[in-house]
Amino acid sequence: MLALRNVTDVREALGREIGPGEWMIVDQDRVDGFAEDTGDHQWIHVDPVRAAAGPFGTTVAHGFLTLSLVPVLANGIRRFEGATAVNYGLEKVRFPSPVPVGSRLRARLVIASADDLPDGGLQLLTRVTVELQHVVKPACVAELLTRISFE
Repeated sequence: MLALRNVTDVREALGREIGPGEWMIVDQDRVDGFAEDTGDHQWIHVDPVRAAAGPFGTTVAHGFLTLSLVPVLANGIRRFEGATAVNYGLEKVRFPSPVPVGSRLRARLVIASADDLPDGGLQLLTRVTVELQHVVKPACVAELLTRISFE
C-alpha cells in the first residue's frame, strides 16, 4: 500500500507503477445489483441460461460496472492521507476484454502527471489497468482525473 501524504510524495510517485492489488471476484449478485441500480438488464449480463448460448458462453459484467470498481481496486494499493480527493473526470476508457461472471480482477496504477491548481491543490492524471486473472488483455484501461488538496 502506497501512502501519499503530501505533494512531495505524489511527485515522487510520478511514473512509477503502483500495484498490483489484491484480486476481487465479480459474482452474479454484483452484476445483478448493478443492473438494478442502472436499469441495464441486457441478457448478456443477467440471464445465465441465455448467456450460456451467447457470444461469451456465460454472463459478463457491464463495462461500466468494471469501471465503477476502479476506486475500490485503487484504494487497495494507494491511499491519500490528510487529503481531500475528488473525481474530476475521465480522459479515456476502453474495455479490451469482457469480464465473465466469476472472474477475478485487480488493478495497477501509474500517476502520469500532477499539475498544480490555482487553489494550491493538484490535478492528477492516473492511468489504471484492470487485469483479468489468466487473460492477456486487460478488462479495462482508463485515464482518471482526480483533484486533490492536502490539509
